[in-house]
Amino acid sequence: MNICDEIKAQADANQLGLVQTYQTPCDVVQNSDVVFSCLADPRSAKEVVIGNCGVIHQAEGPAALAGKGYVEMTSIDPDTSKDICNIIESKGGRYLEAQMQGSKKQAEDGSLIILAAGDKSLFDDCQTCFKAIGKTAFYLGTVGSATKMNLCINMALGIGLAGLAESMVLAERCGLSCKDFLEIFNLSEGASNYLSNKGQLINNRSFSKVEQALEYMQKDIKLCLDISNDVKQNLPVAAAANEAYKTARRSGYDEHDVALVFMKMRH
Repeated sequence: MNICDEIKAQADANQLGLVQTYQTPCDVVQNSDVVFSCLADPRSAKEVVIGNCGVIHQAEGPAALAGKGYVEMTSIDPDTSKDICNIIESKGGRYLEAQMQGSKKQAEDGSLIILAAGDKSLFDDCQTCFKAIGKTAFYLGTVGSATKMNLCINMALGIGLAGLAESMVLAERCGLSCKDFLEIFNLSEGASNYLSNKGQLINNRSFSKVEQALEYMQKDIKLCLDISNDVKQNLPVAAAANEAYKTARRSGYDEHDVALVFMKMRH
Protein backbone atom coordinates (compact mmCIF):
# COMPACT_ATOMS: atom_id res chain seq x y z
CA MET A 1 0.00 0.00 0.00
CA ASN A 2 1.32 3.44 -0.95
CA ILE A 3 0.00 6.55 0.78
CA CYS A 4 0.40 10.30 0.74
CA ASP A 5 -1.15 11.94 3.77
CA GLU A 6 -0.53 14.69 6.29
CA ILE A 7 -0.85 12.00 8.95
CA LYS A 8 1.89 9.42 8.53
CA ALA A 9 1.15 5.71 8.45
CA GLN A 10 0.91 3.94 11.77
CA ALA A 11 4.28 2.78 13.05
CA ASP A 12 3.35 -0.89 13.27
CA ALA A 13 2.20 -0.94 9.63
CA ASN A 14 5.45 0.69 8.53
CA GLN A 15 7.51 -1.78 10.55
CA LEU A 16 5.76 -4.68 8.89
CA GLY A 17 6.50 -3.20 5.49
CA LEU A 18 2.78 -2.95 4.65
CA VAL A 19 2.76 0.77 3.98
CA GLN A 20 5.06 2.96 1.92
CA THR A 21 4.66 6.69 2.54
CA TYR A 22 5.33 9.21 -0.23
CA GLN A 23 5.57 12.97 0.03
CA THR A 24 3.41 13.88 -2.97
CA PRO A 25 0.34 12.52 -4.79
CA CYS A 26 2.28 12.24 -8.07
CA ASP A 27 4.77 9.92 -6.36
CA VAL A 28 1.92 7.67 -5.23
CA VAL A 29 0.53 7.57 -8.77
CA GLN A 30 3.89 6.65 -10.24
CA ASN A 31 4.20 3.69 -7.86
CA SER A 32 0.59 2.42 -7.88
CA ASP A 33 -1.81 0.72 -10.29
CA VAL A 34 -4.94 2.03 -8.59
CA VAL A 35 -5.12 5.23 -6.53
CA PHE A 36 -7.86 5.94 -3.96
CA SER A 37 -8.53 9.55 -2.98
CA CYS A 38 -10.53 10.52 0.12
CA LEU A 39 -10.36 14.16 1.18
CA ALA A 40 -12.40 16.79 3.00
CA ASP A 41 -14.29 18.52 0.19
CA PRO A 42 -14.64 19.01 -3.59
CA ARG A 43 -12.00 21.75 -3.72
CA SER A 44 -9.40 19.53 -2.05
CA ALA A 45 -10.34 16.58 -4.26
CA LYS A 46 -9.71 18.57 -7.43
CA GLU A 47 -6.62 20.31 -6.10
CA VAL A 48 -4.87 17.02 -5.36
CA VAL A 49 -5.32 16.11 -9.04
CA ILE A 50 -4.28 19.34 -10.76
CA GLY A 51 -2.28 21.13 -8.06
CA ASN A 52 1.44 21.35 -7.48
CA CYS A 53 2.91 17.81 -7.42
CA GLY A 54 -0.62 16.51 -7.88
CA VAL A 55 -1.83 13.36 -9.59
CA ILE A 56 -1.12 14.58 -13.13
CA HIS A 57 2.05 16.55 -12.29
CA GLN A 58 4.31 14.10 -14.15
CA ALA A 59 1.62 12.70 -16.43
CA GLU A 60 2.60 14.10 -19.82
CA GLY A 61 0.83 12.92 -22.94
CA PRO A 62 -2.53 11.27 -23.63
CA ALA A 63 -1.32 7.85 -22.43
CA ALA A 64 0.56 8.97 -19.32
CA LEU A 65 -1.88 7.20 -16.98
CA ALA A 66 -2.53 4.19 -19.20
CA GLY A 67 -3.09 1.09 -17.11
CA LYS A 68 -3.81 3.10 -13.97
CA GLY A 69 -7.08 3.64 -12.17
CA TYR A 70 -8.24 6.58 -10.04
CA VAL A 71 -11.00 6.07 -7.47
CA GLU A 72 -12.53 9.23 -5.98
CA MET A 73 -14.04 8.51 -2.56
CA THR A 74 -14.40 12.12 -1.39
CA SER A 75 -18.01 13.21 -0.89
CA ILE A 76 -18.21 15.64 -3.81
CA ASP A 77 -20.66 17.17 -6.26
CA PRO A 78 -21.25 15.57 -9.68
CA ASP A 79 -19.72 18.46 -11.63
CA THR A 80 -16.40 18.18 -9.76
CA SER A 81 -16.44 14.43 -10.22
CA LYS A 82 -16.98 14.82 -13.96
CA ASP A 83 -14.14 17.35 -14.15
CA ILE A 84 -11.76 14.95 -12.41
CA CYS A 85 -12.97 12.13 -14.65
CA ASN A 86 -12.23 14.15 -17.78
CA ILE A 87 -8.73 14.97 -16.52
CA ILE A 88 -7.89 11.35 -15.65
CA GLU A 89 -9.33 9.96 -18.87
CA SER A 90 -7.53 12.59 -20.96
CA LYS A 91 -4.30 11.05 -19.67
CA GLY A 92 -5.38 7.52 -20.54
CA GLY A 93 -6.46 6.49 -17.04
CA ARG A 94 -9.66 4.90 -15.77
CA TYR A 95 -11.92 6.78 -13.37
CA LEU A 96 -14.45 5.65 -10.79
CA GLU A 97 -16.36 7.67 -8.23
CA ALA A 98 -16.95 5.55 -5.15
CA GLN A 99 -18.96 7.31 -2.47
CA MET A 100 -19.12 5.91 1.05
CA GLN A 101 -22.34 5.69 3.01
CA GLY A 102 -21.91 5.19 6.74
CA SER A 103 -20.39 6.51 9.93
CA LYS A 104 -16.87 6.45 11.32
CA LYS A 105 -17.81 3.35 13.34
CA GLN A 106 -19.10 1.59 10.24
CA ALA A 107 -15.84 2.40 8.49
CA GLU A 108 -13.91 0.85 11.39
CA ASP A 109 -16.21 -2.19 11.33
CA GLY A 110 -15.93 -2.59 7.56
CA SER A 111 -19.68 -2.20 7.08
CA LEU A 112 -19.90 0.84 4.80
CA ILE A 113 -22.06 0.94 1.68
CA ILE A 114 -20.15 1.85 -1.49
CA LEU A 115 -21.96 3.75 -4.25
CA ALA A 116 -19.92 3.68 -7.45
CA ALA A 117 -20.18 5.04 -10.98
CA GLY A 118 -17.82 5.36 -13.90
CA ASP A 119 -15.48 2.78 -15.41
CA LYS A 120 -17.10 -0.64 -14.89
CA SER A 121 -13.85 -2.56 -15.31
CA LEU A 122 -12.26 -0.48 -12.55
CA PHE A 123 -15.29 -1.14 -10.34
CA ASP A 124 -14.79 -4.88 -10.89
CA ASP A 125 -11.06 -4.62 -10.17
CA CYS A 126 -11.75 -2.84 -6.86
CA GLN A 127 -14.11 -5.45 -5.43
CA THR A 128 -11.59 -6.84 -2.95
CA CYS A 129 -10.88 -3.31 -1.66
CA PHE A 130 -14.56 -2.51 -1.37
CA LYS A 131 -15.21 -5.76 0.52
CA ALA A 132 -12.50 -4.81 3.00
CA ILE A 133 -14.30 -1.61 3.99
CA GLY A 134 -17.93 -2.24 3.13
CA LYS A 135 -20.74 -4.77 3.31
CA THR A 136 -21.93 -4.11 -0.23
CA ALA A 137 -21.08 -2.06 -3.31
CA PHE A 138 -23.52 -0.73 -5.90
CA TYR A 139 -22.60 0.18 -9.48
CA LEU A 140 -24.92 2.99 -10.60
CA GLY A 141 -23.75 3.74 -14.14
CA THR A 142 -22.24 6.91 -15.56
CA VAL A 143 -20.07 9.37 -13.63
CA GLY A 144 -22.21 11.65 -11.48
CA SER A 145 -24.82 9.03 -10.62
CA ALA A 146 -23.09 7.86 -7.44
CA THR A 147 -22.32 11.37 -6.20
CA LYS A 148 -25.95 12.39 -6.69
CA MET A 149 -27.25 9.27 -4.92
CA ASN A 150 -24.86 9.78 -2.02
CA LEU A 151 -25.86 13.42 -1.59
CA CYS A 152 -29.58 12.61 -1.77
CA ILE A 153 -29.20 9.98 0.96
CA ASN A 154 -27.14 12.34 3.13
CA MET A 155 -29.79 15.02 2.65
CA ALA A 156 -32.46 12.61 3.91
CA LEU A 157 -30.33 11.81 6.97
CA GLY A 158 -29.68 15.49 7.62
CA ILE A 159 -33.34 16.42 7.38
CA GLY A 160 -34.28 13.52 9.66
CA LEU A 161 -31.73 14.52 12.28
CA ALA A 162 -32.83 18.16 12.20
CA GLY A 163 -36.40 17.00 12.77
CA LEU A 164 -35.39 14.75 15.65
CA ALA A 165 -33.33 17.50 17.28
CA GLU A 166 -36.17 20.00 16.97
CA SER A 167 -38.64 17.49 18.43
CA MET A 168 -36.36 16.86 21.40
CA VAL A 169 -35.99 20.62 21.93
CA LEU A 170 -39.77 21.00 22.02
CA ALA A 171 -40.16 18.04 24.38
CA GLU A 172 -37.61 19.57 26.73
CA ARG A 173 -39.34 22.98 26.60
CA CYS A 174 -42.58 21.24 27.54
CA GLY A 175 -40.93 19.83 30.65
CA LEU A 176 -40.58 16.32 29.25
CA SER A 177 -37.54 14.15 29.69
CA CYS A 178 -35.28 13.70 26.65
CA LYS A 179 -34.47 10.25 27.99
CA ASP A 180 -38.17 9.30 28.04
CA PHE A 181 -38.68 10.84 24.60
CA LEU A 182 -35.83 8.79 23.17
CA GLU A 183 -36.99 5.55 24.81
CA ILE A 184 -40.46 5.95 23.33
CA PHE A 185 -39.17 7.18 19.95
CA ASN A 186 -36.95 4.11 19.63
CA LEU A 187 -40.05 1.91 19.90
CA SER A 188 -41.93 3.88 17.26
CA GLU A 189 -42.06 3.37 13.50
CA GLY A 190 -39.87 6.43 13.02
CA ALA A 191 -36.87 4.84 14.72
CA SER A 192 -33.69 3.96 12.84
CA ASN A 193 -30.16 3.10 13.89
CA TYR A 194 -28.96 6.47 12.68
CA LEU A 195 -31.54 8.56 14.51
CA SER A 196 -31.39 6.39 17.63
CA ASN A 197 -27.62 6.84 17.84
CA LYS A 198 -27.84 10.59 17.28
CA GLY A 199 -30.65 10.82 19.82
CA GLN A 200 -28.44 9.11 22.38
CA LEU A 201 -25.66 11.63 21.74
CA ILE A 202 -28.18 14.43 22.28
CA ASN A 203 -29.50 12.87 25.47
CA ASN A 204 -25.96 12.46 26.82
CA ARG A 205 -24.85 15.88 25.52
CA SER A 206 -21.88 14.03 24.05
CA PHE A 207 -20.74 15.71 20.84
CA SER A 208 -16.96 15.63 21.00
CA LYS A 209 -16.68 11.99 19.89
CA VAL A 210 -17.35 12.55 16.23
CA GLU A 211 -19.17 9.95 14.18
CA GLN A 212 -20.16 12.48 11.53
CA ALA A 213 -18.75 16.00 11.59
CA LEU A 214 -21.15 18.92 11.53
CA GLU A 215 -19.28 20.69 8.72
CA TYR A 216 -19.56 17.71 6.38
CA MET A 217 -23.30 17.32 6.86
CA GLN A 218 -23.89 20.98 6.09
CA LYS A 219 -21.55 20.77 3.10
CA ASP A 220 -23.52 17.88 1.62
CA ILE A 221 -26.91 19.54 2.09
CA LYS A 222 -25.49 22.69 0.47
CA LEU A 223 -24.33 20.59 -2.50
CA CYS A 224 -27.87 19.16 -2.77
CA LEU A 225 -29.28 22.67 -2.86
CA ASP A 226 -26.81 23.56 -5.62
CA ILE A 227 -27.99 20.55 -7.64
CA SER A 228 -31.62 21.52 -7.04
CA ASN A 229 -30.93 24.90 -8.63
CA ASP A 230 -29.54 23.16 -11.72
CA VAL A 231 -32.58 20.90 -12.12
CA LYS A 232 -35.08 23.53 -10.91
CA GLN A 233 -36.34 21.41 -8.02
CA ASN A 234 -37.66 23.19 -4.93
CA LEU A 235 -36.23 21.84 -1.64
CA PRO A 236 -37.83 23.90 1.14
CA VAL A 237 -37.29 21.35 3.92
CA ALA A 238 -33.64 20.81 2.99
CA ALA A 239 -33.14 24.59 2.85
CA ALA A 240 -34.52 24.95 6.38
CA ALA A 241 -32.28 22.13 7.65
CA ASN A 242 -29.30 23.77 5.96
CA GLU A 243 -29.95 26.99 7.87
CA ALA A 244 -30.04 25.08 11.16
CA TYR A 245 -26.66 23.47 10.45
CA LYS A 246 -25.18 26.76 9.26
CA THR A 247 -26.21 28.40 12.52
CA ALA A 248 -24.38 25.69 14.48
CA ARG A 249 -21.31 26.04 12.25
CA ARG A 250 -21.16 29.80 12.78
CA SER A 251 -20.66 29.10 16.48
CA GLY A 252 -17.42 27.27 15.74
CA TYR A 253 -18.54 23.66 16.11
CA ASP A 254 -17.39 22.31 12.74
CA GLU A 255 -15.37 19.47 14.26
CA HIS A 256 -18.09 18.28 16.63
CA ASP A 257 -20.66 15.62 15.81
CA VAL A 258 -23.58 16.81 13.72
CA ALA A 259 -25.97 15.97 16.58
CA LEU A 260 -24.77 19.16 18.25
CA VAL A 261 -27.29 21.01 16.08
CA PHE A 262 -29.67 20.26 18.96
CA MET A 263 -27.79 22.65 21.26
CA LYS A 264 -28.12 25.57 18.84
CA MET A 265 -31.83 24.90 18.37
CA ARG A 266 -32.34 25.34 22.11
CA HIS A 267 -31.39 29.03 21.98
